[in-house]
Amino acid sequence: MPIISKITQGKKNPERYNIFFEDKFAFSVDEAVLVRYQLTKGKELDQWTIEEMAFEDQIRKAYNTALHYLGFRMRSEGEVRTKLKEKEYGEAVIDEAIKKLYVHKFLDDRAFSEALMRTQMNSGKKGPRAIQQDMQKKGIDKQMQKEVLDSYTEEEQLEIARGLAEKIAAKEKMKTPSQVKQKISDFLMRKGYSYTLISQAIEELELEKDDDQWTDIVNEQGDKLWRKHSHKLTGYDLKSKVKQGLYQKGFPAEVINDYLDKKEQENDG
Repeated sequence: MPIISKITQGKKNPERYNIFFEDKFAFSVDEAVLVRYQLTKGKELDQWTIEEMAFEDQIRKAYNTALHYLGFRMRSEGEVRTKLKEKEYGEAVIDEAIKKLYVHKFLDDRAFSEALMRTQMNSGKKGPRAIQQDMQKKGIDKQMQKEVLDSYTEEEQLEIARGLAEKIAAKEKMKTPSQVKQKISDFLMRKGYSYTLISQAIEELELEKDDDQWTDIVNEQGDKLWRKHSHKLTGYDLKSKVKQGLYQKGFPAEVINDYLDKKEQENDG
C-alpha cells in the first residue's frame, strides 16, 4: 500500500493540501478531508480509503462551487444541480452536495418559490400561470408550485390585473372600446392571468366614448384605412373596404356612416 512521503499546502488555495507518494504528487484534498482522515507523513493508505477520500473531496468541491453560486442570489435546487452538472460533477457527488446545502439551510425551495412568486407579482405584475412557468424553469416540484401559488389570492390577482388594464386603457384613448378590450385581454393573457379574471378586470373599466371622442377616433383610423386602399380602389369599392375595416375595429354603424358621408362630401367638393 502507498505511504505518504510528503504533504504540502496549496499555493493558490491554502485550504487545499497536496499529497505525495514516494515524493511524487498523488492527489490534493481539502483541509477538512486532511483532518478527518488524519493524513500525515508516513501514513499508509489502502485503495479503498483513497477512493473514499477522493469522493468526499469531490463533494466538498461541489459544495463550495454551489456556495459561490448561491452567494449572488437565492437559487432553486434545480438551478444548483444544473450549475454543478455544467462543472462536470457526477450525479452521486451532486446528490451529496445538495444534501449538505439543505442541512446547512443554504437551499430552501419553498422559501425560494415564495420569494420568486412575490417578486414576479410585485415587479413583473405576472399572473399565476406565468409564475408557474417560471417555477417550472427553475426546477421546482409541481406539488410545491401548486402549494405556493395557492397563496396568490384572486383579490391580489384582480388588483394587479386591474392596474395593468387601466394603464393600457389610458394609453390607448384613440382606440375603440373593442380594440382596447382586445389589447388588454392579449396583454393580460401573456402575463399569465385566467380568462375569467381578465374579463372581470375589463368589465370594471369605463371605456364608453362620447360623440366628440368617436369623431376623433374614426377620423384617425378611417383616414389611415382610406389612404391604405385608395391607391387600388375608388368609389363604392373604396367605401365598402373602409366600412368593413372600421366595422372590424368595433366602430358603431352610425359613426362609420357619418364618417363615410363626410369623406364623400370632401371628395365631391
